Amino acid sequence: MAKVTELQVNGARYPVEADEATPLLVVLRDQLGLTGTKYGCGEGQCGACTVLVDGNPRRSCSTPVGKAAGRAITTIEGLARNGRLHPLQQAFLDAAAFQCGYCTSGMIVSASALLRANPRPSEEEIRRFMNGNICRCGTYPRIIEAIERAAEAMAKEKS
Repeated sequence: MAKVTELQVNGARYPVEADEATPLLVVLRDQLGLTGTKYGCGEGQCGACTVLVDGNPRRSCSTPVGKAAGRAITTIEGLARNGRLHPLQQAFLDAAAFQCGYCTSGMIVSASALLRANPRPSEEEIRRFMNGNICRCGTYPRIIEAIERAAEAMAKEKS
């Protein structure tokens, strides 16, 4: 079996030792100590384990590490810059867009991909894009509000 020996995560290169078929989530959490990415359903259905691979949201529980090797991987830990929260992270706090918080990292990572592709999405576009990221506490209205707040903040930063 082939082994993956290095991953590029959050802008840094990390040595790893894993079979290509090992779920990316396992390597991120167990070898790299990046525990912000959560194990939810283990089947790629809930979105708690979402990371970005080359800027695209991927379910890390069902993505073999071999498919992520050589690609830029971004986890929730990689969104903050220079000790400052990403606008989405701040907006989720400001809108109280979580209760238990288990889904939050996957929600924020997915939303970051949305706002990169569409900086000013409508509520319907947010709902459609975020479909598949499950919040068991049901804070969807506040999640949408947080994404809208972040879009506004990011637009102000650019101007």
